[in-house]
Amino acid sequence: MKTSECDIVIVGVGGQGVILISDVIGRAAVKAGKPVRGAETHGMAQRGGSVINHTRIGCRYSPMVASGGADVLLALEPAEALRFGHFLSREGTALINTVPVLPVTVTTGTASYPSLQEIMDLLREECGDVRAIEATALARQAGTAQAMNVVMLGALSRFIPLPEELLLEALSEVVPPKYLEANRRAFMLGKAEVE
Repeated sequence: MKTSECDIVIVGVGGQGVILISDVIGRAAVKAGKPVRGAETHGMAQRGGSVINHTRIGCRYSPMVASGGADVLLALEPAEALRFGHFLSREGTALINTVPVLPVTVTTGTASYPSLQEIMDLLREECGDVRAIEATALARQAGTAQAMNVVMLGALSRFIPLPEELLLEALSEVVPPKYLEANRRAFMLGKAEVE
C-alpha cells in the first residue's frame, strides 16, 4: 500500500546541490499545503562523497523511501544512479545527468568508470523510463554551470505533484538574487528537456 503521493530519491556527490533541490521541493510542498517528509545522508559530502536524499510528498509517515518504492530517481551523477537504482519502482522514472564526477579510484587508474550507455542499460533493468539529461551543458546555456542541479530540478518538475510557480517561488527563497535569473532559465531548460 502506497503511503505517499510521490516518493523521490535524489542522489549525487558532495557539492552538486542535492540538498538545495530537496530544500526547494520541501518549501514548495509546504506552500501547496501538502505534508512532506525528508531524510538525507552525507557520505564525506564535502570531499565528493555520496549524498542521498529521500523526499516524500503527501506523506505523514516515515521519511525514508522503501527499496523499490521511488517514483523518481534524480541522479546528479551517473554512477550514483547505479548505486541507488534499487530504490526505483518498476513504474518509476530515472532522470540522470550525463556528466560524471570522476572519483579518485578512476582518476588514478585503479578502476574504470562505466560508460553512460552501461549505466542506462543497467538502470533499465530496474525501471522502464530512464532519461539522460545533458544538464551541465544546459546550465552553461542558462548562464552558469553551477545551476546544473536546477536544470535537473526543472526536469523533475514534470514528474512531481507540485505547481511550477511554487517551485520557482521556493527557488527564489534559496538562491541569491544575483543568480536567480540564470537559475530560472536553467529550471525552464530542464523542464523543456523532458517535455
